[in-house]
Amino acid sequence: MKIFYYTSILVLIGIIFISGCLGPGEKHVTPEPEIKPVYASPENGTNASPGDVMIDANNRFAFDLYANLSQSPDNTGKNLFFSPYSISTAFALASEGAKTQTAGEIRTVFHLPEKDLIRREGTAEVYERLNHGGAGYTLHTANALWAEKTYPFLPAYTGMAKKYYAADTVNLDFRHDLEGSRAAINAWTENQTEGKIRNLLPAGSIKTVTELVLTNAVYFEGSWMKEFSKNETAISRFHRSTGNDVEVPLMFRGEKETVLGYGETDDLQVLQMPYSRGDKKPVSMLVLLPKSGDLAAAESALNPEGLARIRASLGYRHVDVYFPKFTLDTSYELPGTLRAMGMPAAFSRGADFSGMDGTNTLYLDEVVHTAHAEVTEEGTYSAAASARAMIVKGPPPAYIPVQFRADHPFVFLIWDDETGNILFMGRVFDPSLPEREQPVMI
Repeated sequence: MKIFYYTSILVLIGIIFISGCLGPGEKHVTPEPEIKPVYASPENGTNASPGDVMIDANNRFAFDLYANLSQSPDNTGKNLFFSPYSISTAFALASEGAKTQTAGEIRTVFHLPEKDLIRREGTAEVYERLNHGGAGYTLHTANALWAEKTYPFLPAYTGMAKKYYAADTVNLDFRHDLEGSRAAINAWTENQTEGKIRNLLPAGSIKTVTELVLTNAVYFEGSWMKEFSKNETAISRFHRSTGNDVEVPLMFRGEKETVLGYGETDDLQVLQMPYSRGDKKPVSMLVLLPKSGDLAAAESALNPEGLARIRASLGYRHVDVYFPKFTLDTSYELPGTLRAMGMPAAFSRGADFSGMDGTNTLYLDEVVHTAHAEVTEEGTYSAAASARAMIVKGPPPAYIPVQFRADHPFVFLIWDDETGNILFMGRVFDPSLPEREQPVMI
């Protein structure tokens, strides 16, 4: 029997809309906000394509959300992992039905363009790129709208969702069959994530006042372009920032025959490890490793300018890589975070999602984001594709390896090499696994 080993990343976000009735004398407050573009786009005289605009918007949101999550007391000393692309796409679709203050706040937080055509064509452009078929890794994304069957959503909204977001609208009976509706959404989730996420919406998450559930799923399954040998993996100490070391399986590979994208600053090492691509666009993991144990060196680079400098600095190097095996399982309820980031209106009874139904009765009840990552030794090797899978400069150097030893906290991204689109993002404080091989200290 042939066994295929892989690194898998799975993400799903669910947004739940419910309806609410206004009390006597209540009025919606919907002043028009001032929205200032902060990205390159055709709107402000640049030559960026609509897809470039949406990628830039996604990355800016990624940095904003990472900063908010990392600074939350609830996440102190914890691993983080999420898909900014998944969350951004879901809220771009939600923003299509929003108006006035609600629309302004969503577009500001997610850095979305005001012009409908740029936003929609850009989303479709990125979607087509990510769902490109062919050999190599598996990467696909999907959207869906789950609507109460008796609720009159506007055909203009559902038609737009289908045309630009490839989101089908499925009618369910939220009034009389809560569990059946929940099961249908969870079954879709399981199918889109190859059976990895089976119970996104727990019992009680769907209510009789639920009118719409918006879901986005991203699935990635890839193998390293050059694998880590299992024979080289050994148990080693990982130095947590709290001062309490843990023992983890630390993988190793020496780059004598191939080279990797590598760069460094006074306080940071950066490594780009490509995934096997076949005939697809290059995707890789970018690791930001502080030379000390202080993550601030890596986190200070998480901004558009910092990422651009990192991409420009990568060069061909022989690298001896020590990297931990790890599994991350994270789940976030995001209403509080998104309110704090500047979009409270969407979660209030003053929300204006009239672009969905022609009324002012819909508002956001819950936003759930679940992610899973597994990093192991296995992968495939293709020397011919190695250079093409990296954004690097300069000819291959003589064999003088640099050591990249990720035995202390680091930040990592999984991105599209050519465009810089951040698909997944996280930090590792503690990569210890529940099951370990026989300890062999390095």
